[in-house]
Formats: sequence, C-alpha cells, structure tokens
Amino acid sequence: MQITQTKKEDLKREYVVKMTGKEIDEKINEKLQEIGKTANMPGFRPGKVPLALLKSKYGKAVMGEVLESAVNDSTLKAINENELRPAMRPKIEVKSFDEKEGLEYTMAIELLPEIKVMDLKSLKLEKLTAKPDAKTVKETLQRIASSNKASEKVEEKRAAKKGDIVVIDFDGTVDGKPFPGMKGGDFPLELGSKSFIDTFEDQLAGAKVGDHKTVKVTFPENYGQEQLRGVKAVFEVDVKELRAPVAPKIDEDFAKSMGFEDLSKLEEVLEQQIQKEYDQVARMNVKRALLDALDEAHDFAVPAGMVEAEFEGIWQQVKGHAQDHQAHDHNDSNHVHGPDCDHDDAHASVEEKEEYRDIAVRRVKLGLVLAEVGRINKIEVTSQELQQAVVNEARRYPGKERQIFEFYQKNQNALEGLKAPIYEDKVVDFVLESANIITRQVDIEELTKAAEQDLPKKAKSAKKSSDKISKDSGEKKETKNSDKK
Repeated sequence: MQITQTKKEDLKREYVVKMTGKEIDEKINEKLQEIGKTANMPGFRPGKVPLALLKSKYGKAVMGEVLESAVNDSTLKAINENELRPAMRPKIEVKSFDEKEGLEYTMAIELLPEIKVMDLKSLKLEKLTAKPDAKTVKETLQRIASSNKASEKVEEKRAAKKGDIVVIDFDGTVDGKPFPGMKGGDFPLELGSKSFIDTFEDQLAGAKVGDHKTVKVTFPENYGQEQLRGVKAVFEVDVKELRAPVAPKIDEDFAKSMGFEDLSKLEEVLEQQIQKEYDQVARMNVKRALLDALDEAHDFAVPAGMVEAEFEGIWQQVKGHAQDHQAHDHNDSNHVHGPDCDHDDAHASVEEKEEYRDIAVRRVKLGLVLAEVGRINKIEVTSQELQQAVVNEARRYPGKERQIFEFYQKNQNALEGLKAPIYEDKVVDFVLESANIITRQVDIEELTKAAEQDLPKKAKSAKKSSDKISKDSGEKKETKNSDKK
C-alpha cells in the first residue's frame, strides 16, 4: 500500500492511496476463504472447495465488498500512520479499481484543530437565582383552580354567551349525506373555546335552551381528515341545556380533590415546582454566561465542513419554522404579511444567512471546546445514564415503549443523539464546578429578563473564528456534523 500526501492546508489534508493488484487479490482470497467455510458445491464438503472454483463462481460477486473493505482498512491505516484527528468522515473518491491493476483513490480529510483550553479556575461568573414568594404561589394556585373549574346549570331563561357551556345534540352532513364522526349527543361545548371548527361556536352564541340551530361551516384546508379538507358542511344542532363555569373554592376540600392531604401540602408542592422552574432558568443563564466566556477565551480555526453542516441544519429549522408560521397565518384573515414573511433560499438576504452562519461557527467552536475539556478530563457518559435516557424517551410514548427500545437498539446514530446532550451537561457541570461563581438573588422579573436576551446577537463574537474558515470551503458541501466526543 502506498499513501502519498498531496495537500496540506490549514485543517485540510488530501492523500492518494494506492493498493497493488496483488494486495487486492489477497483481500479477494480472504473473502472467498470465508465464503468457502459454508459454501455448498457438488463433490465438495463445506470448507474443502478449491479456491480456484470459489473464485470462478463468487469472484465478481465479492468485488464490491472487497472494495469497501480495502478502502476502509487503508483509510484507517492512513489516519493512524499520520496521527490524524478527523473532524468528520473522510471524503473518498475512487479513481480506479481492478483485480489486476489494483486500487487508487483520493482521500480528503478535515482535521480537528489543536485547542489549548483556558485555565477553567480563572473563570468568574455571576449566577442569578430567585425564590417564589407567597403571591406567586397563590397566583399559580388560582390558575390551577381556574383550569379545573366545574359548571352549574343556568336556571334563568337567558341566551348563551361566550364562556358558557351549551349541552347539545348535533348531526352533520356533507352535501346532504351523513359523514362518520359528525354526530354526537349530550356534548358539553364551551363557547369561545375554539374546540369546534370554523364559526361553529359563534353561531350558537345567543341560543337558548330548546332552540334548534342550523350551523353552516367549512372545514379548514389543513384538517386532519383529508376527505373533509376545504369541504362545506351543515350541522343540525339542538340546545338541550345551558351551564355556566364555576371556579372551585380554594380550600381544604379543593386540595384533597387534587390528591393532597391538606391545602398547606398543596402549596408546599407548588412552591417546590416553581422553585425547580426558577432553578432551570438560573442554570440556563449561567450556562449561557459560561459559553460566552469560553467563546471569548478561545480563538482557533474551525473545520469548514462542520460549520457548513451545522449551518445547513440551522437553516432548515429556520425555513421549517417559517413555513409553519405561514401555514398558520395564511388561514388568518387578520394577518398582514410583511416583507420578512418568506424565508426560502431565494428570498433570504445575505445578512440574514451570515447571521445564522455566525451562530453555526459559535456552536461548532463551543462544541469543540467542550469536547476537548471532556477528553482531557476523561468525562464520559455511562451506560446507565444512556439507558436511563432511553427509558425517559420511551415514557414519552405510552403504549409504544417496546418499539422505542428496539429503535434505539438498532439505530446507533439515534442513540448518539441522546448521548450528546447528556455529555454536554456533564462537561458544563464540570466547568461550573471549576469556575469561581458568585450567586446573587434577584426577583423573577430580572431572572427572566436575563433569560430572554437575544442569543443570535451574541453570535457576532464568533466572527473571529468565522474569518479563519478556509477560503475554499464553498457555499455547498455534502457534509455531516460530528460531535467528536
């Protein structure tokens, strides 16, 4: 095998790898001998078939596997012999492959940069914290009571209004014909809840008990049942009863109805839950401050391919959110479409794309710094932690737990997707334990305000690293991001 370096530029390396026909023939023979252990050929026992016969029958069939094996083995050898640390999978381009002439291919590799991690003990951070007061607990309790309100029958003879609950029988038709799922009885419908389509609830406002109403509606274009999308329907509705919502009284009985022994215990649990939410915001704030500090303290070239892959991921998310937003707003007659409504590639401004590219640079840079901190300090995700993550994911899909477990057993990439955030949190915790942190208690308004700071603006600090991306990175690359942890 001959490995020749043809390019050495910043983080990029290129090699030409050649294998002789003899080396390829040896790999073919190895594969054929493996097949011969179980091959059945007339006149020969398994494992006793001559190599020449195996080659005549299976030689051409194994060439694809031999090529893949030869490329993989030689690529790994080239990486190890040159002590390379690839940032992503090498790009391979086969120039020639023949049983007699051998194999020749080019290998392009982007390397991880050399990172000198700062002295983590020199980090100085401020951590804002907050505690829930009695007023916040009381307001939360009132919201819970409102969401668990009951209703009582309205005895007076009055018209139904928004917020009332009308108990109805309804029977719907499309073009005069009944349709499955469009008929119901004794259904409690809260007017203004928008639980029924179109103007159904609006047309029942003003109705009285005993009234019969003919309600005409049009199903939305994005309705779940394809047969009903954009279809006009008529519902014959009988109003049987009128009920008014009643918020429950917050007392010991209410606490017991919620499963608690008394009101003080309910308030205690609520306070703990609110505190947990505050703590999550506090952690998010200090983590952001930490990442800003790490970003500022490290300056190195980042692999262009990793940045491009990260940017493509971000941009696809941006376009996806924009399309969802437009799909919602196009059904809203009150929506005014501004000049920023379109986020496809044809309409995106250069400045807009550059801002998200800066974010991609920042993410890649910080990911590499955290990965290096983890590598140096031998931080790892344990099998128990990963298993717990799979269990937590399975709990999100009641009744489909078995399928979720099987999915992660068979899909290594998906498993790595669960592993990555666990690893990052462990590294962040390690860095926070090493840093000098001053804790300051504030009110929830200040804590929340800090959490709502616009992160994309902070990505401007990534410009220093962005400028170091290789000039020939190009606008489009078929690459995939790698955690390299």
